[in-house]
Amino acid sequence: MPDSSLSIADRVALGSGASFWTTRAVPAIGLPSILMTDGPHGLRGQGEGGDHLGLNASSTATCFPTASALACSWDVDLAAEVGTAIGLEAVDQGVNVVLGPGVNMKRNPLCGRNFEYFSEDPYLAGKLAAAWIRGLQATGTGASLKHFALNNQELKRMTTDVRVDERALHEYYLPAFEIAVRESDPATVMCAYNRVEGVYCSDNHRLLTGILRERWGFSGAVITDWGAMNDRAAAYRAGTDLEMPGNGGLSDAEVHAALRAGRLDEKTVDESVDRVIALVRRTTGGDTEVPADVYERHHELARRAAVASAVLLGNDGVLPLERGGRVALVGALAGNARYQGSGSSRVNPTRVVSLRDGVREYAEADYAPGYRLTGEPDRALIDEAVALVRTAGRVVVCVGLTEIAESEGFDREHLRIPVNQIALLEALAPWSDRLVLVVVGGSAIEMPWAEHAAAVLHLHLAGQAGGAAAADLLFGAANPSGKLAETCPISYDDVVSSGYYGVHPEQTPYLESMYCGYRYFDSADRPVRYPFGHGLSYTTFTYSGLRLSRNGPDRVEVTFTLLNTGDRDGTEIAQLYVAARTDGVYRPAQELRSFTRVALAAGESRDVTMSLDRRAFAVYDPGSAEWVVEEGDHEIRVGASSRDIRLRKTVALDGVPARRDAAADWYHTLDGRPSPDGFGTIHEPFPLVRAPGRGGFDEYSSLHDMRDSGLVMRIVYFFVERAVAKRAGRRVDYGDVAFKMMMLGAAGLPMRAMVRMSEGAISPRLARFFVDSANGHPLRGLGRLLRKRV
Repeated sequence: MPDSSLSIADRVALGSGASFWTTRAVPAIGLPSILMTDGPHGLRGQGEGGDHLGLNASSTATCFPTASALACSWDVDLAAEVGTAIGLEAVDQGVNVVLGPGVNMKRNPLCGRNFEYFSEDPYLAGKLAAAWIRGLQATGTGASLKHFALNNQELKRMTTDVRVDERALHEYYLPAFEIAVRESDPATVMCAYNRVEGVYCSDNHRLLTGILRERWGFSGAVITDWGAMNDRAAAYRAGTDLEMPGNGGLSDAEVHAALRAGRLDEKTVDESVDRVIALVRRTTGGDTEVPADVYERHHELARRAAVASAVLLGNDGVLPLERGGRVALVGALAGNARYQGSGSSRVNPTRVVSLRDGVREYAEADYAPGYRLTGEPDRALIDEAVALVRTAGRVVVCVGLTEIAESEGFDREHLRIPVNQIALLEALAPWSDRLVLVVVGGSAIEMPWAEHAAAVLHLHLAGQAGGAAAADLLFGAANPSGKLAETCPISYDDVVSSGYYGVHPEQTPYLESMYCGYRYFDSADRPVRYPFGHGLSYTTFTYSGLRLSRNGPDRVEVTFTLLNTGDRDGTEIAQLYVAARTDGVYRPAQELRSFTRVALAAGESRDVTMSLDRRAFAVYDPGSAEWVVEEGDHEIRVGASSRDIRLRKTVALDGVPARRDAAADWYHTLDGRPSPDGFGTIHEPFPLVRAPGRGGFDEYSSLHDMRDSGLVMRIVYFFVERAVAKRAGRRVDYGDVAFKMMMLGAAGLPMRAMVRMSEGAISPRLARFFVDSANGHPLRGLGRLLRKRV
């Protein structure tokens, strides 16, 4: 229980932040305030000048590769090293809790925030996140694992109601969180904005207490995403401990009212207070020393991480390039580096090395931009690039996603690169035998043009040293070893959820169950551009001698021999998949269950062993709420990607009798697309929700919902746009990523959250006026607005 000297007012106050980034101090018991900041790939320290979307100035920090890039290293030791580095910079800058990492699954490649998430695979994401957290927390800094749970889109992320079947929830969407919680003991877990089965995450007792605390043993504090608190009394009962950001005590009054009315037990508040106090004690008072040259060291670490994370997608032998001489370098993204995403994870880097800078370390570079970062194709720029390439012996072309394509706050519109870049590549097609493409972007991209290049190196968003890392790889100073952590489809239309993703964002049924990424493509036997786990090297590896052994009834040891058959030292990422052969419940054709990075000198071989426990073979049984293994054969597959399996052996396991479930045929055959009717065979019926109209708006509605409801709200929206633009120091321009992100973020907040987040600009009475006006009653709303009390 908390210190008896704390009044109930003090205890309630501890459940809400003091400011945008800080918790409340309690001098009476010697409890300091702690500082939190964004930082999944580098700190975004803002002191008291807080904003949640990366617009205001922040202190400089090392910008490491984003999670979508770092995941392609498949390197848990490297993830831990990056976590430690961010933790050291946090200590240096007085930050107690870093808000990261994000382990949400990449359900659909259009999610605008996919660059912040590790993978489409929960095992890979969980292992990397756990390592990152262990590294960070070794410095005394706390981590905040996010966003719990099912935050898999930016469109209406504040309010959408996710409906997901039990097996997909437990087998696909929760395991990354579970692995990270069990293996790294994060100081905090951050709850998401959205609803799950009709209940906001902040109020979701089943998620926060039943699963997170009781089943997984989490003992830390649950904090809200910034503005994600729905009902603070209900949140206490659910297991939420800390509302962020602070709101001047506005929500404290709600808690006191709930206590007086008997809707909230004081004991429940005290349990949360204990966890908040424990969080403060855990993340203060450390004595970690920070080297004087820490930022220099971390720049080199960022370069090494970017090297390990880059993926060589294709190479006909043109790479590596010889050092010295001249290289034709084409592409505005080569000179204006895009190395991170937009939003709350945006870092003010200590320095930036562009691809143009990096190439100059190895060769003379003749440069032509070829396109602008925005706008239509420019014939003069294309002609200039063609003239340069026509006479060049070696050509490096940099293309990819520009800043407006992917960001927190909104989803992508398609998977293509900009039309002006496509026009450039079409013009350069006659010289495809010498084109080396360097691709940047935080998530999956349609790449039909990759077929017309001699080599393709994918950097993803490689952090501040990405240009130097790319040059290291292009010129052979380093050997590529990264492998894709998400599938690259041929076309967005091939993605199973493409036909219904975002169509009715008020409610989001996951019709496809756990069939996302390679789980769908491999099970449906659909062609892809590049499969999950794919990545080439400047050397080659062979796999042989697969041996299985049983270490007790619940563990299988998998051993094989890996040989570097080339003339260069290199690193291979070996992947182990399990494919059930039980003919029981529906499940993916195969699932990643282990992986390892193996560095081998040229000609060297090594025996590699990976272990599988019983959970690696299990499915979740909703009836018993237990993990069960189906009796029968399970094939062990070892290979270089999900589509490049080199070794196979079958193991027979005891377990529950395998029986086909009652799910619709689609979940067994994956023929065509899933349907709402079919979803009804794996999920309980639920009321269908569509966008509210006039007469149906309430405190959970947003400005974006209400803007077209009538003249009053159109005028309101007009002035809000201009107020947001003024605050951002920009004009109203939805082609400007900063304005678009901030405007859609503000306009997407439910009214009740906007009141808390607006720092007094939107009062409860003004919010009620907006709702009344949208419902066709502006005079009634005006009357309420002018009264002294709501």
